[in-house]
Amino acid sequence: MANLLTDRAFWVNYWERKKGLAVQLPENYLFHHQLAEIVEQGKVKTAIELGGFPGYYAVFLKKFLNLEVTLLDYFVHPPVVNELLKKNGLNEQDIHIIETDLFSYQPEKQYDLVLSCGLIEHFNDTADIINRHISFVKPGGTLFITLPNFKAVNGWFQKNFDKENYDKHNINSMDPALLKSICEKAGLKNVESGYFGRFSVWLEDESKKPVAVRLFKKAVWLTGKIFTKIIPFESKNLSPYIILVAKK
Repeated sequence: MANLLTDRAFWVNYWERKKGLAVQLPENYLFHHQLAEIVEQGKVKTAIELGGFPGYYAVFLKKFLNLEVTLLDYFVHPPVVNELLKKNGLNEQDIHIIETDLFSYQPEKQYDLVLSCGLIEHFNDTADIINRHISFVKPGGTLFITLPNFKAVNGWFQKNFDKENYDKHNINSMDPALLKSICEKAGLKNVESGYFGRFSVWLEDESKKPVAVRLFKKAVWLTGKIFTKIIPFESKNLSPYIILVAKK
């Protein structure tokens, strides 16, 4: 379908070449502070992670915040999920899995918390994919979306050293003002949208990149980390992520 920048074959290939997916998640996992605050303030009991295979955030929410969690994705390989669960002291019954196409699936229930991390930027129609998220949110529930900020230095790296990966992303979606306006138009309240993280750069399959590229990336990463530690701030040009939070 035209809205997709990726297809099932892309994701099967993407995940099959990944190694060491079953990791022990730390309590300070990325976005842990924001999620813990949402759960506490919103008295969250149920959550669904959209497009999240192998389910890192579903596992995190179950392991540390004891939520009733669901993982929904277009591609799910159960052995990988089960290995991840085992690594984190959980079992198969701790996560409900729905393997389906988000564009044909009608939510059978709604959740206190609906989240996705690194999903919406793979679609051309940003408003459409966000509204599909919203359909899963209970009245009074919370929408939590994160995506990379490829308009920052990290995006320059992707464009110059991994153009194929860069082209799988809708760069126009990486705009906090746009994300906020979509949510407000959909009737959501208390919408917060902004940049997150002081600085970071990464490359997919970095070990396969030329040595010169890896050394250059390491030098830039180190320089940026030092600079933003001395002068800490979050910005469009340096921050590696964007976070969107809203209430229904």
